[in-house]
Amino acid sequence: MNEALIRQACTDLIVRYAYLNDERRFAELAALFTEDAVLYRPSAPNQGIAGRPAILDAFRKRPFDTMTFHVTSDVLVEVRDAENADARSRILLLSAARPQDAGALPAETKAPVPGVFRDRLVLTADGWKFSERRGMFWI
Repeated sequence: MNEALIRQACTDLIVRYAYLNDERRFAELAALFTEDAVLYRPSAPNQGIAGRPAILDAFRKRPFDTMTFHVTSDVLVEVRDAENADARSRILLLSAARPQDAGALPAETKAPVPGVFRDRLVLTADGWKFSERRGMFWI
């Protein structure tokens, strides 16, 4: 078992989540989860979304007129064994109304919102996946 490689793969998974989320590539985002995973969004930390199809559906319901930018930092991965790891990371959510003209700056932005994620990660035949992702806003 190479703990350094496991940590890097799990860190990459966490960072990829932010990129795919902000790029609205929701099918690829949902594929980062196991079929039976549970997602707790920071905006609803006590409401689990169970199963990859439900997770995909929840992301597809996000309003199109809102742009997001998730800054991910301070990723800590604790390797439990060759197929299981836990992780913590910090996020800073920036969001704004999508401008009418592509490339234009948003006219209205919301205040940045800090938060954290706690993850359970498992190694599958398709690589490392989230089996549980728990988000919460910090302030």
